[in-house]
Amino acid sequence: MPISMPSVKRETIVKLLLFLGLWAFTVWLMYPLIVVDDVNAVKSKDYFYRSVIGIGIMIILFGKTVFDLFFPVSTPGKATALQMVFLTLYAMFLAGGIIFMVGRLVSLYLRNQDFEVQF
Repeated sequence: MPISMPSVKRETIVKLLLFLGLWAFTVWLMYPLIVVDDVNAVKSKDYFYRSVIGIGIMIILFGKTVFDLFFPVSTPGKATALQMVFLTLYAMFLAGGIIFMVGRLVSLYLRNQDFEVQF
């Protein structure tokens, strides 16, 4: 007879695995944007849509995190100060990641453009 885990613990593990899976998927989407150095017209469509979807997922995660930070209804009791500190740091990490990825996308685009100034 197998040992059964309590339902609450199983739900927590499933939520954690789904969250980590979503982050793994997001990292996979954003990976070309992190490692690419040269942009050309042929390669740009391959990673542009992936990166935009990855940035969109990060924005959604950031919105959920900020909502959880200001309205902590998902926790069954009063949230501790340590939980709020970690949630705040996580929100800052997400905001920095979004800014970095959008900046990287714009800089790669601008690097590929030919700017000619004529007087």
